[in-house]
Amino acid sequence: MPRYLISFEKGAMAHIPEEDFADVGKASHAVVQEAKDAGVFIFGGGLRYDDDDVEHAVVETDGTITDGPFPESKELIGGGMIVDVPTREAALEWAAKIAVACRCAQDVRKFMFDPEQDD
Repeated sequence: MPRYLISFEKGAMAHIPEEDFADVGKASHAVVQEAKDAGVFIFGGGLRYDDDDVEHAVVETDGTITDGPFPESKELIGGGMIVDVPTREAALEWAAKIAVACRCAQDVRKFMFDPEQDD
């Protein structure tokens, strides 16, 4: 089946009041558990962006490693989930559930065909 990345941008949840984060966490975990129970969950999680715990790096084509991301980068992924579903519509349904739980918009992107993974 096709795999989709459902993700949100860093800062997309910044509008949520601190006192609501526990409820958002519970709702988000419930959607993840639902996806696991449905057998579509592959992987998911948020990315760390604490001021003192940022470990970005860029590895250039020549193997050079620099601190990253590139300074001109405006959009970074804040977190996401990979699902294995039969159709784009199914991926959009999961994205809708995540958007409601996380209280932020989701980007849905299909992974390229991989003959080792796809039928």
